[in-house]
Amino acid sequence: MQADLILAGAAQVVTFGNLPGGHVGNAVAQGIVHGGSVACREGRIVFVGAADECRHTVDLVAGGNEIDCSGQVILPGLVDAHTHLPFAGDRAQEFRLRLAGKSYEEIAAAGGGILATVTATRAACDEDLQAGCLQRMNRMLSFGVTTAEAKSGYGLTRDHELRLLQILAFADEAHVLDLVPTLLAAHVVPPEYADRRSDYVDLVAEEIVPAAAAAGLARFCDVFVEAGAFSVEEARIILTAARAAGMELRLHVDQLTAGGGAELAAEMNAASADHLEHVTPAGMQALAQAGTVAVLLPAVDLFLRKTVYPPAGDLLAAGVDVALATDCNPGSCMTENLTLAASLACLTTGMDTDDALAGITQRPARSLRLDDVGTLEPGKVADLAVFDVPDRTHILYHFGVNHCSTVVKDGQVVICDGVLA
Repeated sequence: MQADLILAGAAQVVTFGNLPGGHVGNAVAQGIVHGGSVACREGRIVFVGAADECRHTVDLVAGGNEIDCSGQVILPGLVDAHTHLPFAGDRAQEFRLRLAGKSYEEIAAAGGGILATVTATRAACDEDLQAGCLQRMNRMLSFGVTTAEAKSGYGLTRDHELRLLQILAFADEAHVLDLVPTLLAAHVVPPEYADRRSDYVDLVAEEIVPAAAAAGLARFCDVFVEAGAFSVEEARIILTAARAAGMELRLHVDQLTAGGGAELAAEMNAASADHLEHVTPAGMQALAQAGTVAVLLPAVDLFLRKTVYPPAGDLLAAGVDVALATDCNPGSCMTENLTLAASLACLTTGMDTDDALAGITQRPARSLRLDDVGTLEPGKVADLAVFDVPDRTHILYHFGVNHCSTVVKDGQVVICDGVLA
């Protein structure tokens, strides 16, 4: 067997293969190779196993690269399943207002919130939006993220939403990190449609969704189902149109209130239901039966100073696969640090460390309907993240710190010693 890249002699290689639904139990531990190596050839994994076996069965081709991973942990490249990357401006002043006691809802009612970013994003030039995306992607990559979902949603007109999706297409082409684009034209109702909501729903369903689908700019369609955003009935109209246009579905649901969003996600066979702070037991059962992945965003609740966190333990016990994501955006969670979100999931939502690590690798890949990433197995894409810690638990235990030393994307070293290659 030949390889052009070998990551050799790691303290742990955590494969995340063959995980059960819901709580992973000891399946992660059973899939760990202690003193393991991973070999890659032409962008694919060709070997995962003990370092001694690798030395005897894998030949490094002339000009190949071998990296000593002694005392470190190798994971699949991390997958961030919920981000809002293309935007302009910032909302730092809102952070100060929240610290002074204002709620997210009060800030939005006073002209802040999502619509403030919509105004700034509409006014920005393409070059600035592109540069902002690439900067955020560099930070994400430095934390070990090799694949990320990214949403539009700060345009809220046909032309502006398509422009944001085109920005994402540019960023995906220009950067090594892979982006999975999502249309979120149904983020909030824009001010020009405040008195004619149904007209905006029709615009999204009848014009924006078909245009994005025809241009091949979005794999998924998302709707924010919440009081102050879109009702279940409005969301169903948009999601039905998206599915008819060939898009797969994701939903923001049950974040601020229990509004039946999880049940809608299950009904529509959505790939994911995201947020879920107020999901009901009936919603959990519906998600489990539909096989819809729950994508939890615990850093949002911390950032917004909320006291209710998503019930990860209950979701896992119900048999729901739980993924974690940053929700990187300027208003409710300004961070690209996915491992921090995983640490917070352990501290606030009832997840154990192996569930949380599966939640930033295998589970989010499943929520994005990606079969080639999220696990370390021969034949899979050679996306790997190496962490300078003695045991996988330290990635989350020593929280808020970037332990990622090496990142491999498509078999190429793109982060070396923590520096962009």
